[in-house]
Amino acid sequence: MAVGFFAYFALVSIAAGALTVSLKHPVHCGLALLAVLLHVSGLFILLNAEFLWAVQVVVYAGAILVLYLFVLMLLNLKTDERYFHSSFLYFLVPAVLGSLYVLVLLFRSPFAGAKGDAPIAAVLQEGDTYAVGIKMFSDYLLQFEIVGVFLLGAIIGAIVLAKTPKPIDDAGDRS
Repeated sequence: MAVGFFAYFALVSIAAGALTVSLKHPVHCGLALLAVLLHVSGLFILLNAEFLWAVQVVVYAGAILVLYLFVLMLLNLKTDERYFHSSFLYFLVPAVLGSLYVLVLLFRSPFAGAKGDAPIAAVLQEGDTYAVGIKMFSDYLLQFEIVGVFLLGAIIGAIVLAKTPKPIDDAGDRS
């Protein structure tokens, strides 16, 4: 059953990733990127990494994608009516063949189903989410706050760059 879910999440992620880079309209690319991010979060669930699943959904599929679409709406890009780039078909066949080759390699891997070497009692004692949270907000708090300031600066910069300048009123300069 888990192999079936893995195959579904992997194939849809690959297909949506190909659509993300091949679609012409930026909003359609954003929706394909949303499909990629949500299916990658499904892969995290299969790995029993609930914290990474939550981060993937909340931060990437939620906040980052909304920021991406917000910038697209600020830029007000005009596109023609084509759905795909003109060179889409030239990349489709190699991408599909490459994806199938990677899947064959993954299924024939000697590491398939290998367990990690961390003791189960250590993981189950506090839980992986608690351990990651304590580590992030104690040892890496300064770096976490610096990234927040950088993201705020990037948002302010995008708004300043997208703002259209007002025309100068020359009527007051005439005598």
